[in-house]
Amino acid sequence: MRAVGAEPSAPLVAPTTRDAATVILVSDRPDLHVLMLERTRRAVFGPGATVFPGGAVDPDDGAAGLAERVIGTDVAGASAAQGIARGGLAFRVAAVRECFEEAGILLAREAASSRPAEHDEALATARAELNAGTAAFGDLLVTRDLLLDARELRVFAHWLTPLGAPRRYNTWFFVAPAPEGEDGTHDDNELVASAWVRPVDALAQHARDHIDLIFPTEMSLRALSHYTHSRELLADLDAVRRDAAGRPEVVSEGTGERVALPQDVGRPTTSWTIPLPDISFRLSERREVSS
Repeated sequence: MRAVGAEPSAPLVAPTTRDAATVILVSDRPDLHVLMLERTRRAVFGPGATVFPGGAVDPDDGAAGLAERVIGTDVAGASAAQGIARGGLAFRVAAVRECFEEAGILLAREAASSRPAEHDEALATARAELNAGTAAFGDLLVTRDLLLDARELRVFAHWLTPLGAPRRYNTWFFVAPAPEGEDGTHDDNELVASAWVRPVDALAQHARDHIDLIFPTEMSLRALSHYTHSRELLADLDAVRRDAAGRPEVVSEGTGERVALPQDVGRPTTSWTIPLPDISFRLSERREVSS
């Protein structure tokens, strides 16, 4: 750790910030559990960390053809809820795609029956092809005539990786109920382990240094730890106060923001800060050393 007052040996160069999406899958087993995955230690960002399914937004996630496969909102409505001018729907598509690729759970419905997508052998094959780069997510939805219901994805939080990280992500977090009976499984490539855990248990494991949590994951788990069952959490997310444009009330958390929940009574609230302010790891380090 650098001594207080020492000047950086080299100027801080910020890598390009990429848009990303994360989905927190919740399921009552019998109380609230979340699906968590362990990243490979070969990863550039967060090696070995225990995370929720998620990843970078691909250019195809905002394609018009994929937008036609989304119900429950449109491009304008999704963007308005996030306080951004455009691109809101692409974050939701990316969250669903990454969840399928990383965790094997596809948050989609059959167009004809509205039933959840059947997680059969053919779907497992499609997942392998997506991860191998030999198939496209949009083609999968068309072939199986599947729709993505955006109402299942509740906007939860917005985080920006601080300056100084090897990679930077502008990440939107969503909360969604897992399809009944689906456990999911890690991809054995980027993710090397997976488990359904209670938020309080994950936090306890982190406190004992049994697992590594990056800050946004830890803060999300802290918010979820107030809930006993997923239905209570989902009801509160549906009841978040919003302005006329559909933007929810939010509270600040470090380098991010989260929708305001009943447990946040008394905390200052605002709307999304777009873009989030840049925070430097070096500045954080300096404050920590001098405190």
